[in-house]
Amino acid sequence: MMRVFAAVTAIVCILALSACSDQRAGMVSTANPHASEAAAQILRDGGSAVDAAIAAQMVLTLVEPQSSGIGGGLFLMHWDAAKADMSAWDGREMSPGAAGPDLFLKDDGEPMKWTDASIGGRAVGVPGAVAALWAAHQAFGKLEWKALFAPAIKLAEDGFAISPRMHSSLAAAPALARDSEARALYFDTVDGQVQPQPAGHVLRNPALAATLKRIAEGGRDGFYAGETAQQIVIAVRSHAGNPGLMDERDLKAYLAKRREPVCNPYRTYRVCGMPPPTSGGLTTLMILGMLENYHIAEMRPDGPQALHLLTQASRLAYADRGLYMADNDFVDVPVAGLLDKEYLQSRARLIHPFKDTGSAAPGMPTGAKAGDKAADAGLVEYGTSHLAIVDGDGNAVSMTTSVEQRFGAHIMAGGFILNNQLTDFSFRPQKDGKPVANRVAAGKRPRSSMSPTLVLNGNGSFYAAIGSPGGSRIITFVTQSLIGLLDWNMTMQEAIDMPRALNRNWMTELERDRGLEATAASLERMGHEVKVQKLNSGLHGIRRVGGTLEGGADKRREGVVIQVGG
Repeated sequence: MMRVFAAVTAIVCILALSACSDQRAGMVSTANPHASEAAAQILRDGGSAVDAAIAAQMVLTLVEPQSSGIGGGLFLMHWDAAKADMSAWDGREMSPGAAGPDLFLKDDGEPMKWTDASIGGRAVGVPGAVAALWAAHQAFGKLEWKALFAPAIKLAEDGFAISPRMHSSLAAAPALARDSEARALYFDTVDGQVQPQPAGHVLRNPALAATLKRIAEGGRDGFYAGETAQQIVIAVRSHAGNPGLMDERDLKAYLAKRREPVCNPYRTYRVCGMPPPTSGGLTTLMILGMLENYHIAEMRPDGPQALHLLTQASRLAYADRGLYMADNDFVDVPVAGLLDKEYLQSRARLIHPFKDTGSAAPGMPTGAKAGDKAADAGLVEYGTSHLAIVDGDGNAVSMTTSVEQRFGAHIMAGGFILNNQLTDFSFRPQKDGKPVANRVAAGKRPRSSMSPTLVLNGNGSFYAAIGSPGGSRIITFVTQSLIGLLDWNMTMQEAIDMPRALNRNWMTELERDRGLEATAASLERMGHEVKVQKLNSGLHGIRRVGGTLEGGADKRREGVVIQVGG
């Protein structure tokens, strides 16, 4: 009866900005209209936020293969409203058991070129998305696992129109056509030339439909054992130019992990993110912790003063990121020391109020050992998608999901793209005779920048869920939007729409064609090396203001907010 009532009373608003005033209302914000609709339908059917996230991920595998899918990994933050409890779910890819520190070294001991390493089986990590979603569903699912795959299976069988964004991604990835399965699915031959299917072409993917049916019926084992696992291993190990090391034992042994979120206060709020192996949560909290010493709310969001402070705090946080952050199961990351208030204040004192300080050096937080590690730059990351969901019970999901670069390793198996996440490891295992924290090791998870974030009010209630794609820029995309929400009292959409500005301890990057020309000149007078360019964030978020849910979707991509109920 409740499902009938929900279906009758559901209010669906496909908008860039939505609001819903019913406390039992739900909302979804994803990077694709098909995925948003699938998630919304699950909420209408009485599903939980986790149920809706699973349905969305399966559809994204089909309609946004350039960014995410079951052949990749994810990080998921969950808010349990009834228990006022937060959990973090790690579905990051793992390196095969046969991998070692020399995985990306040539015979002469020098690292491979990233472009040579990233395409092919060598770059493919054991996918973690399905295992993490299975584990989260065991904890928080309401609907039957099988039911969550129905929207994606139907869409894969019936077909969908290729979007302009997907077409442009295909046009920018000609090497994908070297894979026979990808060429047959995504490309056509016209006058002897291989060309991507045009926008509007109706794409059907029966191979993916068959894979999704196996997972729907078999649960976790429908992916990590049997036919799907065999297809993955064959695709990885048989790549002609760059074969990988993964075998079926690696897939069977994969374990998604429930981890403790990292949280710190900011103003009157509590901001929480994923712990290592992603660096996103820690680095975001470090930037905010330094900026808390300044009256950011009194500064113009697009003015040189605010953006100078943001970029300088980012420099310092990224310096610590490069030295200390990696898979905490293999490396002792000084989490508490990096988030210590006195340490962050000491780092903030290094910021010159009117002058760019140049490349920052790592600090020495409590728990770190002097001189035992070497820093790496770690700037080469790409890919990714983000979604935010709140269900009718007030539970929330903030989930970032990725296959790494555009179309991952440019390999398909079972109708889906395989990731190239192992290239997020440092190619050089040591520097100046010291080990690099993010070096390759068997069964290790490469460092990430994914930053799914949840924000709580001072009373411990849910306030916001937000995150973004964007490689190593993700951290600054999310941090800047959080400042918009928490300091400048912006709506979720306004915070997402802000012109992007960042510094990854390198140069200051400003978003092109967003009215920052005068700010760029001011920053250059302060000593910044400024690069104005396209900065393609993909922020999606939801916040609760009083009894109202308010969503935002990044107009730089093709996502939408859908409101359910209210």
